[in-house]
Amino acid sequence: MSETTLEIIIDEEFRILLPQLDEETFRLLEENILEYGCRDPLVLWNGILIDGYNRYKICKHHDIPFRTVDMEFNSREEVLIWIISNQVSRRNLTPIQLSHFRGLHYNADKKLHGSSARFCASPPKSQNGTLHPGSTATRLSEHYNVARNTILRNAKLAEALTAIGEISPNIKRKILHGEIQISKSRLEALSSAPKEEIEAVALEMEAGEFIGRAPRTPKQPKDTAGGSSGTDLDSALPEIRRLSVIISDFAADFNTMFLKLNSGDSAELKPVLRSYIDKLEELYRSME
Repeated sequence: MSETTLEIIIDEEFRILLPQLDEETFRLLEENILEYGCRDPLVLWNGILIDGYNRYKICKHHDIPFRTVDMEFNSREEVLIWIISNQVSRRNLTPIQLSHFRGLHYNADKKLHGSSARFCASPPKSQNGTLHPGSTATRLSEHYNVARNTILRNAKLAEALTAIGEISPNIKRKILHGEIQISKSRLEALSSAPKEEIEAVALEMEAGEFIGRAPRTPKQPKDTAGGSSGTDLDSALPEIRRLSVIISDFAADFNTMFLKLNSGDSAELKPVLRSYIDKLEELYRSME
C-alpha cells in the first residue's frame, strides 16, 4: 500500500459499473473526507482505478492525498467479476443494474471457464458432496439465487447495453442510472437486432426521441402447409413472449419451492417470489 500522486487511469468500461451517488450521499462523503482525509485506499489494477471513483474525484478536486493498493488479475474478465462481486455485496442496486451485473458476470465467466476459475462462482455440489462444474448459467443461477433462464436473459441484456455503450457511453450510463426508461425485455430483444437498429435506438435516445418501441425483427416465413399460426410465440408481441418466459421460469422453480415449504424451510421463498413479482410488475409497466 502506498501514497501516490501519479496520474491514475480511468477505464470507462469499469467506471460505468459503479452506481452514481445521489447529491446528498456524495456531499456527505465529501464532508467526511475533508474532515478526516481519505482513510480507505483506492484499488488499482495495472494503474487502472477499479474501486474508489468517488473518493478519487473528491481527492483530486480538493488536492487531498490518498493511498492506493494494487491487485493482481490475469485478465479484464477477472477484474470485471471482482468489481461486480464488490458492488452486488455492498450496494442497493436497481433491477436493471442487477440484471446487467449478472449478465456481465455470465459473459466474463464464459470466457474464463476452463482457463481460470479463480473468480468464478463456486461450482454446485452433487448429492454425495463432490464438486462438479455444471454449466456457467447453472452455477451463476445458484450463486445469485435466480432461475437459470434469468441468467441467460441477463446475458442478452448485457450484450445489448455493451452494443449501445459502443455507440454512446453516455446513453448506456443513463439507462443504468434510470435516466432513460427502457424495459429489460426490450433490451434483451435488442441483443439480437441488426446493428443498424441498435444504432437507431441509441441515436433516438441521444436526441430525446426514444419512445420505447420494440426493435424490428425479421418477419418469420409463413407455414406453407397450414398457413401462419396466430398462437406462434415467435411472431407474438414481445410482451407476450416475455410473459411466457416468466411463467415458464416460475413453473420450473415451483417444485423446488414446494419442497422447501413442505419441509418448513421458507427463508428462501420470499426473495424468489419477490423476483417474479418484480418481473411481472416491470412487464405491466412496459405495456402502459
